Amino acid sequence: MNAAAERLSDREVGERLKLAREEAGKTQADAASVIGAARTTVVAIEKGQRRIRIDELQKLAAAYGTSANAILRREAVQLSLAPQFRRLSESEDDAVGTSSRLLNDLVTAELELENALGIHRERRYPPERPILPGDNRAVVSQAEADAQDLRDWLGIGPGPIGDIVSVLDLQLGIRVYLCPLNSKISGLFAYDPRAGACMLLNALHPRSRLMTTAAHELGHFISSRTEPEVLTESSLFVSREERYANSFSRGFLTPSRAVRQRFQDITAGHSHLTRRHIILLAHAFGVAREAMVRRLEELGLARRGTWDWFQANGGITDEQARQVLGDIPSRHFSASETGVQLPPRLALLAGEAWKRGIYSEGQLVRLLHLDRYSVRALLDSAAAEEGEEDDLVKLPR
Repeated sequence: MNAAAERLSDREVGERLKLAREEAGKTQADAASVIGAARTTVVAIEKGQRRIRIDELQKLAAAYGTSANAILRREAVQLSLAPQFRRLSESEDDAVGTSSRLLNDLVTAELELENALGIHRERRYPPERPILPGDNRAVVSQAEADAQDLRDWLGIGPGPIGDIVSVLDLQLGIRVYLCPLNSKISGLFAYDPRAGACMLLNALHPRSRLMTTAAHELGHFISSRTEPEVLTESSLFVSREERYANSFSRGFLTPSRAVRQRFQDITAGHSHLTRRHIILLAHAFGVAREAMVRRLEELGLARRGTWDWFQANGGITDEQARQVLGDIPSRHFSASETGVQLPPRLALLAGEAWKRGIYSEGQLVRLLHLDRYSVRALLDSAAAEEGEEDDLVKLPR
């Protein structure tokens, strides 16, 4: 391929500059001030009507927190994801913004490395199921049915889902990232035609909460994957989309038939529902104890108000759970493992790109938004694995 074919067009450069500017929160007037030009000049550059000079490109890239090389690389990707949020009522805007930028950075880096390595990530998306007209009961009914249909489509069967992240990533081809986030952020979902469906989940949250968040975002993916909106649990009005996602999550993680069967097995011979029953059921399905009781109430397996009764009588504590289950890790990562880290697949792509000489250490520092020490540790690991390579373990092509 010749150099002319490799070079980006003025329009492509302009589009990338516009996305970089918007991601950096800058206006066209800000950009014009950086290069000492009129705003109309910036408008023309972003539309591809005026070729940008190299000194202007360098100044704008620096102002946008990127580099001229990143803007001009053919395999480079510029995204501006608009995530849907799953967050608590007291979430702060700066925490939301930080998490959104992190998701955008991770997806952008992964896409660029895939382009550089010639890798195409396969998507196995089921058809979208728009929410049908009807009252709240109709929304709940559809969500339950859609959740069961997806389980059938995936071939999961009626039992509990042990690892929902593997289901999302390996079976559906959704980009899933588990990273330490602000404790007030549960997760984000975004969709982009180039990147596909993307999720960022809080690795600091307990497994049960992470499972519920992932299933909730999966509900948005099934029903309205291309329609981003910010959703908060504190909203006085619960949208149909949010009601659907909540019901989908319950139906997907705790399908009625499986719950009824496990409930019968665990409570056989007992006359009352006990804390031990709830702890065992919640653990079996990987959900929170409150979520399990609410589901039992919903299915008519427990009286309405059962959870409130337990709460009024001492609750169901973590210590009681430990007495029943023993010491079982409650998180995907321990506290010592939750520093700056890359998702495993992204780390593998970065190591491979470095081994092939496509990216230097410095380029990876900028692309991955990591410090040089963290990138060096990643590359040392890749180099150690390369030293173990042998024809016996070479992948057939």
